[in-house]
Amino acid sequence: MRLFRVAPVCVLVALLLLHGCSGGPEFVAKEEPWRKDVERSCLASGLVADNRFVHARSALGGPSVCGALQPFDMTAAAAGRVSMKPSALLVCPMIPAVERWVQEVVEPAARHYLRQPIVEFKVAASYACRPRNNVPGGKLSEHGHANALDISAFHLADGRTVTVKEGWRGRHDEQAFLRAVHEGACHTFTTVLGPNANAYHHDHFHFDLARHGSRGDLRVCQ
Repeated sequence: MRLFRVAPVCVLVALLLLHGCSGGPEFVAKEEPWRKDVERSCLASGLVADNRFVHARSALGGPSVCGALQPFDMTAAAAGRVSMKPSALLVCPMIPAVERWVQEVVEPAARHYLRQPIVEFKVAASYACRPRNNVPGGKLSEHGHANALDISAFHLADGRTVTVKEGWRGRHDEQAFLRAVHEGACHTFTTVLGPNANAYHHDHFHFDLARHGSRGDLRVCQ
């Protein structure tokens, strides 16, 4: 395990190109070969390709182990029916996971509980080279690998907005919808965190594809 600090000032051009120029707190990280293996497998599968809503980006560099081999900007899901604002910068395996969650869970839940289609959700965070929960000295967040997505609000076709912060304990239909999309996410992502997890997630859902357990076959759903 190694402790890294993001340099607050970029002095050399090479440093700027490789690591970016944003400051940040220290974090603990380690090399995890499985990440590149899974990403390469996804890229080779052809499951993710450039289209109107998914755009390949150049490799992400960053201090220490942050980044991805071939990240993608995702601006919408479900063939454009559900916009993502701002766009999310994600690693390859996250793209089909988000698509599956939106089409199989979010859209049906919105129609059932809210009687309206979902047209957009607010992206609270995607790629960011930082420790978990921004706590200095903590483990590197899955956001540092572009392997995580935070969602804080859902916008409906009738102009209504359902936020995680207000809706989790708000109107009955909003509570039912948010709990359905949270529970449904637990069958797609390996980590799902919401308001019941801790104070850091009181206003958003966190989804990622981290490996848990010695064999990497466990899930965290809170």
